[in-house]
Amino acid sequence: SSDPEFVFQGDLGPFNPGLPVEVPVWLAINLKQRQKCRLIPPEWMDVGKLEEIRDQERKEDTFTPMPSPYYMELTKLLLNYASDNIPRADKIRTLVKDTWDTRVAKLRLSADSFVRQQEAHAKLDNLTLMEINTTGTFLTQALDHMYKLRTNLQPGESSHSQDF
Repeated sequence: SSDPEFVFQGDLGPFNPGLPVEVPVWLAINLKQRQKCRLIPPEWMDVGKLEEIRDQERKEDTFTPMPSPYYMELTKLLLNYASDNIPRADKIRTLVKDTWDTRVAKLRLSADSFVRQQEAHAKLDNLTLMEINTTGTFLTQALDHMYKLRTNLQPGESSHSQDF
């Protein structure tokens, strides 16, 4: 059996050898895997800039803006498929992981505070979707337990609506 054929629509190219061009990440990685290009990392994927971002995140109580809403996904993809094109790739991996760990720890503390104070809404400024998804299950379960406590439901009781 032969490999499936893919049909691409849209304008991609022409590409001139030696001249940088912006393309979708999926295409850049595909070309890199076939050894048809060299990837140029985004401007923010630099040790000095990432150290500033990490330090700022550690200093602030709130979430600081990230250089990309997909900083973690892009870092993983580019380091997995093109680390030879990224100067100081190991240091970049460590800095992004440190920033991620700091932000997730803040998010867990915020979620804990949210549940303890029985808040009705939360402010999630400057969080990425991937970061929000790390606590999605926890928050959903916590809110479900809070609802059950508020409506005096005990395990095993049939659920019925109650007026507040």
